[in-house]
Amino acid sequence: MESVTELAAAVDSSDPAAGLAGVAALRRLLDELEALHVSNARAQGWSWEAIASALGVKRQSAHRKHAGHVASRISGGQR
Repeated sequence: MESVTELAAAVDSSDPAAGLAGVAALRRLLDELEALHVSNARAQGWSWEAIASALGVKRQSAHRKHAGHVASRISGGQR
């Protein structure tokens, strides 16, 4: 994985290929961070409604996106 500094430089590049690759890498990183924090919140007893509110989405959207990953992480099968 690239460093945050490298990602920031790629996103700020005037080269569209570098910029788009940087955006894609940032999106993957954000998805990983979101999944980690959702798992942590569920492990600490947060409801899907509270998680959804913190993410600015509907409860059903948060549940649909993360429920399978959370169950896997909590049961010890971390990805």
